[in-house]
Amino acid sequence: MATRIEAAVDTAGVLARVRRRLIPFLFLLYIVAYLDRINVGFAALQMNASLGFSATTYGFGAGIFFLSYTAFEIPSNVILARVGARLWIARIMISWGIVSSAMMFVRSAPVFYVLRFLLGAAEAGFFPGIIFYLTLWFPRRERARTIATFMTAVFFAGVVGGPLSGALLSLHGAGGLAGWQWLFLLEGVPAIVLGFVVLRVLDERPRDAAWLTAEEREALVSCLDGDLAQQRVETTGAALRNRRTWLVAGIHVVIPVTLYGIGFWLPQMLKTASGSGDFVVGLLTAIPYAAGAIAMVVVGRHSDRRGERRWHFAVPAAVCAGALAASTLSAGAVWTVATLTVAMAGLASMFGPFWALATSEVAGVGAAASIALVNSVGNTGGFLGPYLLGAINDATHSFAAGLFVIAALLLVGGAVALRVRDR
Repeated sequence: MATRIEAAVDTAGVLARVRRRLIPFLFLLYIVAYLDRINVGFAALQMNASLGFSATTYGFGAGIFFLSYTAFEIPSNVILARVGARLWIARIMISWGIVSSAMMFVRSAPVFYVLRFLLGAAEAGFFPGIIFYLTLWFPRRERARTIATFMTAVFFAGVVGGPLSGALLSLHGAGGLAGWQWLFLLEGVPAIVLGFVVLRVLDERPRDAAWLTAEEREALVSCLDGDLAQQRVETTGAALRNRRTWLVAGIHVVIPVTLYGIGFWLPQMLKTASGSGDFVVGLLTAIPYAAGAIAMVVVGRHSDRRGERRWHFAVPAAVCAGALAASTLSAGAVWTVATLTVAMAGLASMFGPFWALATSEVAGVGAAASIALVNSVGNTGGFLGPYLLGAINDATHSFAAGLFVIAALLLVGGAVALRVRDR
């Protein structure tokens, strides 16, 4: 029956239509999420001096976001699987937008820590919720390219976020507010607005999509049902006891360690290397992120065409590690930008193959729990990376040793990935 339905309707055409409908909107949501998560890196260009924060204080505050994010990740995604993505993603966005804007009221280290912790709790479940949502609409064979396209938002956010944040910092003194306060206020508002838009735009599942014909809906459901026949539909408990899930979660640690270790400190690295003003630094940060966005899509598509995930993760991990190590060889602006651009391209290339690998074996509520576990364990690296670089920088007055540690972790993660079962 499924074969006859798919023969009558061009399933590839249906999937392309679904991709055009969902991905641009989810892409926009993730841009806003990532900007609210990392804008503290740009705020630090003014905030640290204004409030007297050391590199260790800033690194701890930047990273503490991930402790609460990790703690609430699994329950949030299980709730999403039960109440629906539309309602829960809207709740997440509105609450994190409010907390993000409230960062403008930071006056001391304890308040900084508390608000960053609350921001992590508010946003917990957003990314794994989106990944789970995409598994409801796209079969396994399409996931690396689909997830990679969606996740280019991270790097596009870096492209637009640098110049935007630099411009907002230039509002320093307007209305009696510092530039970093304007940055937090104005970059938090879009999340609140888009949270309400989510309630009107997102459909829960293919059967609810009025923008598809009845035949297209049935063809898509049949295609997805074929995937389900090859996957285990597990309970939450069974998914959390799965050894493969824990192995994949451990591998994932290296992605946030690198992404946020670099992301939270990149503006300060480039300011040190170039000696430029805040706006120029914002422009320079756009270069590595632009390269990352391109590499992510190219490698994701290649991974889907070959139906291979492990080597598509391990090789970019090695490239990223090598570029980070190379970045320590010179303090010049051109060398720093060039090597960090290669590093960001390698890092970005890992995302699509990794999440295709992580979502390939389970389905149902168990998949929601499994994805959340992988993301929550992995995001402990989001705390480790910024704090590690900050503490090492305070101790050595250089980022070099911290970058070597991250490079070593990447090599270990790539080697372990080659041992994960991939079917």
